[in-house]
Amino acid sequence: MKGTSIGWIGTGVMGTSMCMNLMNAGSRAFVHNRTRARAEPLIEKGAVWCESAAEVAQHCGMIFTIVGYPSDVEQVILGEKGVMQGAKPGSVIIDMTTSEPALAKRIYECAKQKRLHAIDAPVSGGDIGARQGTLAIMAGGDREVFDRVLPYFKIMGENIALMGGPGAGQHTKMSNQILIASTMIGVVESLLYAVKAGLDPDEVIDVIGKGAASSWSINNLGRRIVKGDFEPGFFIKHFIKDMGIALDEAKRMNLTLPGLALAHQFYVSAKALGYENLGTQGIYKVFERMNGL
Repeated sequence: MKGTSIGWIGTGVMGTSMCMNLMNAGSRAFVHNRTRARAEPLIEKGAVWCESAAEVAQHCGMIFTIVGYPSDVEQVILGEKGVMQGAKPGSVIIDMTTSEPALAKRIYECAKQKRLHAIDAPVSGGDIGARQGTLAIMAGGDREVFDRVLPYFKIMGENIALMGGPGAGQHTKMSNQILIASTMIGVVESLLYAVKAGLDPDEVIDVIGKGAASSWSINNLGRRIVKGDFEPGFFIKHFIKDMGIALDEAKRMNLTLPGLALAHQFYVSAKALGYENLGTQGIYKVFERMNGL
């Protein structure tokens, strides 16, 4: 990656680390974020600040975005000062936000009309995976474009796959979020049970985290819960957004997902209690309150 220029839009909990990894591999970064202060760690390392997404795109042929909500994706890519307003023909737009499959398809078609390329490539692995460069990256788009971006993906992640055409990456991420949603309910109920039974929850994780109940959530987020660490590796408010997208897509496909619907309601309760800016493990606090602990 040495000597290449990349554009990066979105310097949140995960985006900053992902961009930093590309810079450490030798890429020069042009960055933009809604709040400049959140981009300062990258600017201090040599990234060039740009006043808009369009300005970022003017400098680079490879532009990455990872923002909060589908409305943000639409604004930074398709908006008046968005990537497509500044991108040169042949440039590649890689949206790594968890967003709507239909929006990913629309971006792909709009890009085609402007002689640009687009890939949807949401990620999984949270703040830890972003820092360590071990993310799972699930992509949707054209094979030849995916192959062009793959060297950059390999710096940010380890488990990387092209899942199909435009929107396929987002559908795969929905499958991921559906599994995590119900798993997190199991994690917090398991730990609450252990605490109530007088067990050491860390010792419980030592055992069950290596058996049939093993999961990334219990071994990573479970440890954070035990420490009382509810800082976001991934925000509750963004997880609610993801589950909402999955439920909408399921409805469109005439698919009933009662487990997801129940988990979604617990997380909506967390937001109502003021926990929306905690990490997804913050759902533990809701169950504590339900049980008077």
